[in-house]
Amino acid sequence: MEENKSSFLKFTERFFRLGGGFLVSEDNPYFVPTDMLEAQSDQWADGFLSLAHYDYLGLMHHPDTKEAAKAAIDANGTGVGASRLVGGERLGHQAFEKDLADFLRVGGVLTMISGYLTNVSVIGLIMHHKDLVIVDELAHNSIMVGAQGVKSDVVSYKHNDLDDLDRILAERRADYSRVLICTEGLFSMDGDITDLPKLLEIKERHDAWLLLDEAHSYGVLGATGRGLCEHFDVDPERIDMCIGTLSKSFASAGGFLAGNKKIVEWLRYGLAGFIYSVGLQPATVASSHEALRIMRREPERVVRLRRNSKMFLHKAKDAGLNTGTAIGEAVVPVMFDSPMECVRVAKELMDQGIYAPPVIQIGIPKDLPRIRFFLSASHSEADIDRVINALVQASGGSLGVRDRLSAE
Repeated sequence: MEENKSSFLKFTERFFRLGGGFLVSEDNPYFVPTDMLEAQSDQWADGFLSLAHYDYLGLMHHPDTKEAAKAAIDANGTGVGASRLVGGERLGHQAFEKDLADFLRVGGVLTMISGYLTNVSVIGLIMHHKDLVIVDELAHNSIMVGAQGVKSDVVSYKHNDLDDLDRILAERRADYSRVLICTEGLFSMDGDITDLPKLLEIKERHDAWLLLDEAHSYGVLGATGRGLCEHFDVDPERIDMCIGTLSKSFASAGGFLAGNKKIVEWLRYGLAGFIYSVGLQPATVASSHEALRIMRREPERVVRLRRNSKMFLHKAKDAGLNTGTAIGEAVVPVMFDSPMECVRVAKELMDQGIYAPPVIQIGIPKDLPRIRFFLSASHSEADIDRVINALVQASGGSLGVRDRLSAE
């Protein structure tokens, strides 16, 4: 029987033998059917509570976003049937893009079927063999894959170390035609932010381009959720391209790029991920647009999210938990000494009805396993206290590496 197995099957079986076995056990913390858990919420004294979903403004189940999606399906069906370039689009596509551009105070917006695909496609289009891509070492995988998929040279700079970035540019800028700096606004694994004013000064001094991934910062940073630019009171037009997603604050799915109007119009005819992918479904466009309208008329949601995030961060620190470099804006990780401790604590949280899966290798340094907590405007102080108390109880009073990052 063994000799009849394909080499690919043998390869995957080896993965499970070498440490992936727990992924097929009953205690597998991933791919949990959360709708089932929500339906069975009464099995826990305090119900089911998720801190694994980036529904930052609490709009996924808002009656207006759901009604907008239903109405769009009734009017336009479940899909658009083709790429927007070759099959046309719906009135809702450009109406949403126009309003989103106005909200973000940029010239234009182009929506796409996937936020991941947006980063990969943009980098692949604009960078070539005589160019250089410089990436923050902790930037999202979509940025890394986009950078590695082009013929440009690729280097990384130390996380949020803009002096290191400046040094690289001083040493290498003259050797290349174009240079693209790629980083995130709010880092999704660490909950910290880029010093945008300093970054822009470096970028402009060295005549480089900037791609800023604001997937986790739109709807979160700034007084009204307009992102890193509002947070630092910076003109968004100084950034060549901002990348966003509809799956976080906009409570739907898909991605978009925002920037100068002429650049966005050019990308409509040159961006492979847009040209060769189907357009956003009517329900997605409608629910995202409605989420934008709610965000504009209810800025207090951003205020509640910020209050909850700061509260979680402060309570976690007071309890002695290691939250790394997080600043208390929607994403707060709690670090652990080992992957096994991280997995164990996540399981004990789940046993108490708190869903927050472990992050033990993918997308993070191997020596910093963590549970990543996503805060929402819909969480209460009681929810936050419940999670912190459960963490302390699960740890037996000894949670994670305290102050490791500051000591290093």
